[in-house]
Amino acid sequence: MKCLVLGGSFNPIHLGHLFLGQEVAYEFGYNRVILVPSFIPPHKSIVDDPGADARLAMVRLAVSGDPLFGVEDCEIGRGGISYTIDTIDHINEFWRPSGKPGLVIGDDLVDGFGTWLDSEKLAHMCELIVARRAACADKPIRTGQLVPYEHRSAHNLILEISSTDIRARIASGKPWRQLVSEDVVTYIESHGLYGYRAY
Repeated sequence: MKCLVLGGSFNPIHLGHLFLGQEVAYEFGYNRVILVPSFIPPHKSIVDDPGADARLAMVRLAVSGDPLFGVEDCEIGRGGISYTIDTIDHINEFWRPSGKPGLVIGDDLVDGFGTWLDSEKLAHMCELIVARRAACADKPIRTGQLVPYEHRSAHNLILEISSTDIRARIASGKPWRQLVSEDVVTYIESHGLYGYRAY
């Protein structure tokens, strides 16, 4: 089983996350996409966090019944700061992928890759795949700090969807439901997340 790892806060998970996983898996021949919700990301805070358990529940709902996707809760189970190197160790031990797992990195994160815990070891443990992000849509894909390491650049379609915008839309009563899966809509509304109110 060729595994592709896609991590993030998923606050909330949206169709852009799912399409990115599907498209990168297709381009590079992976047959399983492992979504890994973080507990505490090392390089940013999680704004308007409904809690790790809620974010994990939404990820599971978003991919329920889709054989391409799997969900890994090791970062939430470990607690503390979520380091990718620990997650890849866990995936190699428990998922037992064939060959190196792929690791998707947004090109907005490449410049800081050298500050990741054990970044050099991580680069040798994974197939690094740099994906285009909406914030960088008008620029060439950035692979600066990955140049010493083997890596590949994805040709993914950029969908102008962000969790930040979805949260703002929910809080202000603007349209948002078509940006996430139906089960995630139900979860957000039933739990009153992100300031949701039935207008």
